[in-house]
This record gives sequence, C-alpha cells and structure tokens, in this order.
Amino acid sequence: MDSFIGLPVLAGFFAVAIVMGVAISRTNFCTMGAVSDWINIGDKGRFGSWMIAIAIAILVSIFIEFTDFFNLSESRPPYRSANFAWPRYILGGIMFGVGMSLSGGCVSKNLVRFGGGNLKALVILAIAAVFAFFMTKTAFFEVVFFSWIAPLTLDLQSIGVDSQDIGAIVTGLFSSENANVNAVRFVFALAAFCVLVVVGVRAVRNPGFFNANLVSGVVIGLAVSIGWMLSGGPLGIEWVEAAEWADDPPVGVGVQSYTFVNPLGEVLTLLANLSSVSILLTVGVVAALGLVVGSFLDSIVSRQFSVSWFASRQDFVSSAVGAVLMGIGGVLALGCSIGQGVTGISTLALGSAMALVSMIFGCASTLKVQFYRIMYEDAGYFDALVSGWVDMKLLPESVRKLKAL
Repeated sequence: MDSFIGLPVLAGFFAVAIVMGVAISRTNFCTMGAVSDWINIGDKGRFGSWMIAIAIAILVSIFIEFTDFFNLSESRPPYRSANFAWPRYILGGIMFGVGMSLSGGCVSKNLVRFGGGNLKALVILAIAAVFAFFMTKTAFFEVVFFSWIAPLTLDLQSIGVDSQDIGAIVTGLFSSENANVNAVRFVFALAAFCVLVVVGVRAVRNPGFFNANLVSGVVIGLAVSIGWMLSGGPLGIEWVEAAEWADDPPVGVGVQSYTFVNPLGEVLTLLANLSSVSILLTVGVVAALGLVVGSFLDSIVSRQFSVSWFASRQDFVSSAVGAVLMGIGGVLALGCSIGQGVTGISTLALGSAMALVSMIFGCASTLKVQFYRIMYEDAGYFDALVSGWVDMKLLPESVRKLKAL
C-alpha cells in the first residue's frame, strides 16, 4: 500500500498553513499580544480578531458537519471525548497561558517569528518540542499527571451523554432519543457566531487596526474549517481507508485541523527517523512548516527579514521556562491557543472552552505580575499577583497590595 496516499491532504494543509503564516506575519496576529493589549492598554483589536476567528471556525465547521460531510466526534485529538478530564484542561491551559507570556508569544507566533529570522523563537520552539515529546512519547505524562487526573475524570456516558460538546450535552440531558444532535449543534453554533461576531467586530474597530485584525481573524477561522474538510472529507476518508489496510500505515491519520504543540514533538520524531518520512510526515508537521514558510515569504517580500537573538540572559531564562510550560501545558490541555482556542472550540467541546479560558487567565495573570514587578522593583510575586487580580476584577479592591498604575 502506498504510504503517500494522504499526500493531497498533507499538501492542502501545507498550502493553507502558508496563507496563515503570511496573514499572521502581515497582520501581527498574536493570542498573547491580544491579551496583553487588552489588559495593559485597553486595546481590544487583536482580541477581537481572535474572537472573529473562533466565530467563523464554529459556524462553518458545525454547518458542514450538519451536512454530514465529516464527523467532528471522531477528531484527533478527541476534543469531544465523553471522558471529561476537566483538570487537564484547566491546569494545561493555565500552564500554556503562563508559558506564552514568559516566551513572548504562543507556539504559532514563534513559528512565524522563526520564519522571519528570529533565532530566539527557534530556541523556544526546540525546548517546547522536547517537552511535548516527553509528554507524548515517554512515561512522563503517566507518571506526573495521569495518576491523579484519571480518578477526577468524569464519564459523561454514565449520565446518558455521549460527547462533551454542548449539542450532545443538551440533547442527552433534555431531549428525546430521536433528537437530531447535529441540528442542535448548529443552533448553538449560530448563536455563538452571532455573539462572537458582535464582540469581535466592535473590538477590532480601532483606528489603524480594523482591516488587519478583521483579515487575520477571517483567514484563521476559515483555515481551521478547511483543515476539517481536508482531513474529514473524501480525501481524508481515502487516507483513513488506506491506513487501515496498510502494513505500515502513516501515523496521525484522522479527522483533524490546525494545532501546533504536539506537532513539535512529531517534528523531533521525524528528524530522528528521516528514512521513515512517508510514515511520520503528519498533518501537524506540514502545518508547522507551512507557517514558517509563509512568514518567511512575507518577510522577504516586505523586506522585514531580520536575524535576532535573546536580549539578555534573563530573557533567555524567562523564555526557556515559558517554552517548557508551553510544551507540557499544550499537550496536557490537548492543544494551544490555536489548537484549543480556535480548532477545539469549533467542535463546541466544553473542555476546549475551559482550556481557552484557562489560557487567557494564565496569560493575563502573568502579564500583570510582570507589569507590577517592572513598576515596583521591590514588589514580591504574591503582591503583584493579588494586585493584578484586583485589576482584572477577580478580587475586591480592599485586598490590593500595590497601588494601581
């Protein structure tokens, strides 16, 4: 059996990722930057772009699933798993959020920066890749996390729910057995789309940023939807059937879309086994490569390509710690700020929503700590954190430790 039967799928993911790389590079789309702009200077432009991406990904993906073109309940990773491991979404999301703040950007942003000549980003990606590899290819996850997460995991099937997405939960708990779950999902997708588009469009209407943020949001949202179509449509089905019968099937075959943490570990596996490229060349690997190529092309055309390095030893230490947290947290949460924050959310999975909120919380909290420790050189982490949470309206003003700036 030809192991390259999935080449059209891989080529499609690579081509779309190149477009994503150009869009992210040209518009400065950044999930960490979106949170930073919002909490530090009150600019919601890039955050609005993120919300528009989510809105489009949800509506288009769920509508196409409604037409029975693909089944997102069979996705890789299993976003809609009935085994609702809520601790991993929360802890992994917080770790990833803290990590992308310390590293100055998420994994996708660092892939784009590397394409533009940033060697600091390459180091961050390499460290994150090592720990993503540890989480997926060694006993690290089982030893450190699984032993205590498993007992806390909820089996939704015990209450008559087959999937953790909102459509299946509502159908399983409140509707008859003959209810069309895809129709219920579409109703929720349409409602989410309307809310997120209103929030997103209002947010991106900042002078000088409207067009860029709108374009990047649309591109990323559509890219995630196209990823589902490529892997879950006729080309994807042909690939799955080939893999089922092949003596040595390609890895990572299945319904999936864009995510960037686990693929870093897959890159290491591929580099260590180049003779098995036809087996180990996954959707995630070509997607990561596509982002780099897209940003490289944009940096050359715009004459912005520039080699850069760490600003200081402290910058290296902070970035390295952030990379470790992103590598571990991204795998633990089943995705990054794109992998869960757009792709996972597009399935309407409850765990994806929890991971997204946790990432934003971890990122915002870290940025607040960094801000206060810059403004108050003698401030402790606890005082800075408490004051940051007061700023975020999570704690009352009475517990503030540092004067607001």
